[in-house]
Amino acid sequence: MTLSYRFIVTMVCLWLLLSGLFKAQLLILGILSVALVVFLARRMRLLQHRGQSFYEGIFQSLMYWRWLLYQIVLSNIDVTKRVWSPDLNIKPKLKQISATPNTELGRVVYANSITLTPGTTAINFTPGDDVLVHALHEDSLAELEAGEMAARVRDVEPYYQVQEESR
Repeated sequence: MTLSYRFIVTMVCLWLLLSGLFKAQLLILGILSVALVVFLARRMRLLQHRGQSFYEGIFQSLMYWRWLLYQIVLSNIDVTKRVWSPDLNIKPKLKQISATPNTELGRVVYANSITLTPGTTAINFTPGDDVLVHALHEDSLAELEAGEMAARVRDVEPYYQVQEESR
């Protein structure tokens, strides 16, 4: 199945899922809207990132986002406990963390994931291998240094790594 057909099937399923209506007039409008979106996406070359198909690695990406959302919830709970505790158990700290993902895109996802997680912010992302991170407590930095987030980003990025190496 080529990329355009996969995109069309995805768009049709998404439209049917979101609309939930199966009247003839609405189905015709849905087909027209999907056709317009597919035309514009192909014309703008949005279905590929640096020659790599959008659909490759989609399952791994979804699994990463599921894990990241769980980490965001855990961090929210941790920050709330620290802020509401009577002794205000915070120890802000800045530290350079090695960004070990292999591709530029992987390093950007890694830095953004750090920022999305409450209690940590990626302050400076250099083109090299380091991210300057501000943490509400040094425990958060220890978790980043343990490398689980970086390992999960590396699991998602092999599809992009092959493309960058071929340049």
